[in-house]
Amino acid sequence: MAAATPASCFFSRGAFKPSSSSRRSSLPVRQLASRNAVAFRTRSRVSCGGGSLSSVTPISYEFSDGSSDMELRLQLSGIDISGPRDIHVDANNTSLTIQLKHSGSLMTLMETHSLFDRIKSAETIWYLDDDQLVINLKKQDPELKWPDIVESWESLTAGSMQLLRGTSIYIVGDSTEINQKVAKELAVGLGYTPLETKELLETFAKQTIDSWVLAEGHDAIAEAEGVLLESLSSHVRAVVATLGGQQGAARRADKWQHLYAGFTVWLSTTDATDEDSAKKEARRHVEDGSLGYANADVVVKLQGWDADYSKTVAQASLSALKRLVLSDRKLPDKKSLYIRLGCRGDWPNIKPPGWDPSTADDSITSPDTL
Repeated sequence: MAAATPASCFFSRGAFKPSSSSRRSSLPVRQLASRNAVAFRTRSRVSCGGGSLSSVTPISYEFSDGSSDMELRLQLSGIDISGPRDIHVDANNTSLTIQLKHSGSLMTLMETHSLFDRIKSAETIWYLDDDQLVINLKKQDPELKWPDIVESWESLTAGSMQLLRGTSIYIVGDSTEINQKVAKELAVGLGYTPLETKELLETFAKQTIDSWVLAEGHDAIAEAEGVLLESLSSHVRAVVATLGGQQGAARRADKWQHLYAGFTVWLSTTDATDEDSAKKEARRHVEDGSLGYANADVVVKLQGWDADYSKTVAQASLSALKRLVLSDRKLPDKKSLYIRLGCRGDWPNIKPPGWDPSTADDSITSPDTL
């Protein structure tokens, strides 16, 4: 079983537009970035416990990360400002709002509830430097390098390298097509090798999965995929799309021995209509344990599917993985150790070298190797 309840996030497709992660960027009228762990996709909006990055007018900014301190510079040239009293900066943990008093009302220059990670809001300072508003922010996690001020597809793919450290990702769920589409987006974004067990199995068997199922049944395919996953378990920097449905090995709880070698993302369809309901549903699935998918590190809840939004789902998956690793920085090392010891099925409580799952006493306590 999984070490803990997987992470979840609520999102939809309509307003989602990732922002640029470059050090010099321009804010469009409205952007929406996702963050959090379990992801839930609806047809109108994206939400993972975060919010939007928006501005009334296009505002250029420069961002720099200097270890524990970061600097954000907004270009104010062409905007009428009488002095510091016209500026309002509200920083709070993972959100940042910057407003300007203009013609008797407040004009929003920047607003995001999806900073790349958490800040020490009480230590935020700002000042005017000629035609620039300079904001100094302090990280809660000084070891985490921020590629950009806001969490976006670009900043997630750039920032995840330092967190995943080459650990492979396995995409599981009942739809082979969805698994493949999302895995491809993740592989391209991360620079990982894209692998599809469907393609590999069909190449080996010289027949389609459908004809194989008709000839030998679902169990035969699941067994074959399990053998293939064993050979893939030693691979690094790969995103593996697994088979969905009855023939998929990941659906079966007894076939997860080698899936634990990487980070697993369960793409799960749902009828839930809000984030809280999606999280409760994910917890019920984990507690029930009847589906092997419940062993996944991350759950992404989908209400409907549209291939055009594969990157949106991939972003929510990567956001959840980021949160997972930030909650335990030793996870990539534990995955590596699990592989080196032979993927014996003793995840997450890794037993000492020489432990035999068929004969050993499960009460043996694993050493503090990490």
